[in-house]
Amino acid sequence: MTEDTDHDSPIRKSSSVSISEIQEHHTSLSIDDIRRRAQELVEKTNNSRSADQRVMDSFQEKLVEKVTETCQQVKEHMYTVYEENSNVMQVKLQELSEVLERCTKLNSELLEATQALAALREGLAISQASESL
Repeated sequence: MTEDTDHDSPIRKSSSVSISEIQEHHTSLSIDDIRRRAQELVEKTNNSRSADQRVMDSFQEKLVEKVTETCQQVKEHMYTVYEENSNVMQVKLQELSEVLERCTKLNSELLEATQALAALREGLAISQASESL
């Protein structure tokens, strides 16, 4: 029976509590370690997202620059085409103006010829009337 009482002795209880405390302490360390690792993963994920955002911002800036540059080139080409078309239209308008001047001159000459023919016809009609008398 002494052994039974030795079993319940304070030394035995103390040693038994120590093992329990060690297990608790080990469990606590494991939980803290898991918590720390989880926090590190969250930070790593956030850092990765920040890096992704910087990459996207840089891409957007470069894309805007490229689009702006391309638009400027298109505008310059458009203005070059406008200038060429204006020059061609100017030449065509000058030709049209010359043709219209010739038409106006020919129309005047035609009117003069019409008037001359009318006067000639009148003169012939008068001379035929006087001959008939």
